[in-house]
Amino acid sequence: MRDHLRAGIAVYNEGRYHAAHDAWEEYWLDLGSGDDERFLHGLIQFTAVVHHASEENWSGARGLAESAAEYLNGLPDPYRGVALADVRTFLDEAAAGPHHAATDPPTLTHDGEAIGYDALDFGATAIAAEVLAEAGRYDEAVIDAAVDRARSELDSDGGSQFTGMLFSFVRERDQRPVVYQRLRDHVELEQQKDDDVRGLFDGSG
Repeated sequence: MRDHLRAGIAVYNEGRYHAAHDAWEEYWLDLGSGDDERFLHGLIQFTAVVHHASEENWSGARGLAESAAEYLNGLPDPYRGVALADVRTFLDEAAAGPHHAATDPPTLTHDGEAIGYDALDFGATAIAAEVLAEAGRYDEAVIDAAVDRARSELDSDGGSQFTGMLFSFVRERDQRPVVYQRLRDHVELEQQKDDDVRGLFDGSG
């Protein structure tokens, strides 16, 4: 859960309120009932409150604020390293008057730190890259392939080309389109190499 949690927090803290839930949703959907399910359900709804408020959808923000607060009530604070006091206060205030949610959403912290993209290790960065690809309408297949290549690099200590580019894709917002193009070119080049090698042995006896 840690990588998913930190990736979503970083995406949220960078102002991508709608996209943040994608880092948590896949993990959350596989959970059975229990505190972890309630926690992620509440966080997902919390980010939806902030998103709706930023779009001035006051009725949507108010209803979700009440629901999110119910999911988070009763959980220890912090839970899984995430401080919940400010989130709960915000949700209570948003339920009473959601205009507040548009102007002063709380920063999320993990282990006492307000984390951004620079604080993410590779596992969380890979998740954030996939989230940002979907949100930014980049080809998700390219990012998925780059993540696979980067994992192979890390497993084999065989260089850091894809690993470095993935960190740049996430961390360098203004350069993201340029970095994506480099990633796509390198993915296509490596795929062509793989195809060429397979072609050498096709039909061999």
